[in-house]
Amino acid sequence: MPNPNRHASIPGPLPVYVGCAGWGLSSKVAAHFPVEGSHLERYAQVFPSVEINSSFYRPHQPKTYARWAASVPDAFRFSVKIPRTITHELRLRGADAAVQGFIDQVSSLGDKLGCLLLQLPPSLALNMADATSFFSTLRGLTKVPVVCEPRHASWFTPAAAEAMTNADVACVHADPSPVPGIAPAGDAATLYIRLHGSPHVYYSAYSDAYIDAVAEEISDACAAGRQVWCIFDNTAQGEAIPNALTLMERLRTMGVRKWVKQR
Repeated sequence: MPNPNRHASIPGPLPVYVGCAGWGLSSKVAAHFPVEGSHLERYAQVFPSVEINSSFYRPHQPKTYARWAASVPDAFRFSVKIPRTITHELRLRGADAAVQGFIDQVSSLGDKLGCLLLQLPPSLALNMADATSFFSTLRGLTKVPVVCEPRHASWFTPAAAEAMTNADVACVHADPSPVPGIAPAGDAATLYIRLHGSPHVYYSAYSDAYIDAVAEEISDACAAGRQVWCIFDNTAQGEAIPNALTLMERLRTMGVRKWVKQR
């Protein structure tokens, strides 16, 4: 069973990590960022976090992660996507060596490793034995928050929620939802919102009204003492950064100033 006191020693409100899936800066958003430095250095002067998706497709050397960590402020945090070798090829089975290799790589981020993202293929149904074994292996190698983005309906059940909760794994709140009408459930300590763009995934911008609703959800989660991530993945036409900037401003206006990065 999960330890009910495992977060009891964390004082005060936890950070809100707003960011994007990647740190590329187009000319249309350049005015919001410093002029000098690499894209990551400039990005990290405005946002408190980023999600590394390239790790899903190919490994990065430890020295690459170390260089990224050295180029951002102390409070900045990275969320790193677990490789597709583990999720889509091995499908969580027999993955011990692959998981160890991945953890060895990302450990070079040091204290700036803030979260690990496990996105499962839509075809991967819940196999309780495989899931429990995989979570046990992963949890034995890292103490950072882990969030899971399942996309098969079998993961949106009380049994799946219990398995994730027992493993201290949160369930991603994704838009569009893979199973509309069913709220994701897992470890409640972390709220990880992942916004892919709707109605056109990866392309569509979110309306001001939608972002206002997300800001309210984040504010409520903060009041409940949860750690919050909100990552915009609607990057295909450059909508992620403007949407993320709008959300940051909404949070400041609502008085969530002490939880978001100040510009």
